[in-house]
Amino acid sequence: MRLLTKTTLYFLSAMTILLMVAGYIIFRRFSTELDNRSDKELLQEEAAWIAYLQSEVAGGITFSLRTPEISIYPVDAPPNDYASITDVKGGPNGLSYRQLSQVVSIYDISYQFNIRKSQAQKAALVASTTKILLLIFVGLLIATLLFNWLISRNLWNPFYRALQTIRETNLQSMQGTHFEETDTKEFNELNAALNAMTKKIHSDFVNMKEFTENAAHEMQTPLSVMQSKLELLLQNENLPEEDVQLILDASTALQRLSKLNQGLLLLAKIENDQYKATESLGLKAVTEKYLGLFSELVQDKHLKINTHFENDFLVRLHPLLADSLVSNLLENAIRYNYEGGSIDIRITGKSYAISNTSLQSPIPGEKLFKRFAASGREASSNGLGLAIVKKIVDMHGLAIRYAAQQGVTSFEITRL
Repeated sequence: MRLLTKTTLYFLSAMTILLMVAGYIIFRRFSTELDNRSDKELLQEEAAWIAYLQSEVAGGITFSLRTPEISIYPVDAPPNDYASITDVKGGPNGLSYRQLSQVVSIYDISYQFNIRKSQAQKAALVASTTKILLLIFVGLLIATLLFNWLISRNLWNPFYRALQTIRETNLQSMQGTHFEETDTKEFNELNAALNAMTKKIHSDFVNMKEFTENAAHEMQTPLSVMQSKLELLLQNENLPEEDVQLILDASTALQRLSKLNQGLLLLAKIENDQYKATESLGLKAVTEKYLGLFSELVQDKHLKINTHFENDFLVRLHPLLADSLVSNLLENAIRYNYEGGSIDIRITGKSYAISNTSLQSPIPGEKLFKRFAASGREASSNGLGLAIVKKIVDMHGLAIRYAAQQGVTSFEITRL
């Protein structure tokens, strides 16, 4: 749930409770005022009847009157000093009444006064007033929520802008990332912390890239020297067979280390965006070139190559990266194939796909394009081929999809 929604719900809950309490208090005060007004009218009516009896009844004559609203009759009871006023429910016609009751002595004769006043008018007035109050409260609540939402949304705009900046930031372009100042202290503190954090992350990233690139570059020369020395040793015809085998093993390990070093150097250069594409090129010609270069490996495994070239797949890539992309995918299809297997290459104007038969188990999604994650599958693999392919694809607005089912592994590259 969004923070703005949460704050609005909390505000709504508090406002609802406050409005309910305020509505109840207003209703009670209004009802009490109506009752007081009704009581005054009952007392005034009683006083008028008492005055009437005092002027019209004399000489021991008694008076009696019984109607649904007024009952005056003689009783054998002492008079009361104060009238009693109560609510009577379920009166005649099912109506509710406000009733005054009192025993009054007139010329030494006690009379019971029961005067009722219908509450129908009060009920109608209360109902109408309640509806009006409810409409006012609902309108006030909606208006308050709307203003609160608009104001809160405006207040949270700096936060959403900072969030959008974070989403659009990547390590390569982090140097130009800056979080703006606002007129809110808390957001200024947040943005200041984010600016310091991005600066530190970018600095660490640059240092790491420089270290990787420099280390890979500096290692290449001694590796080349060691490789040449081993090749010179192998030219010595007096070496025992055991020493020759040891030198061959060392040379193989050194070649793998050299390839690993070159792969790391290539990744560092790709991440540094050092290979600028000047024009679009087709992958069909690149594929045909590497099919020729890898022809001996294909023949050694007796692989069948099936090509389906409908249209050329044009991409804006540096030629070196195009070579690396195709060679890694094709080499991967050859390396993890089996004797007598097949490789299918399909090129259209919208996609580039390579699939191959394989007895290897599918690569888990979380390890597919990770560096060194798949190096254990093949002794000659340095574990960087698919990582390089993924980096090239991501840096050039392309997408790659992997599938493995029924003994067939496939990679398909499309445009985003």
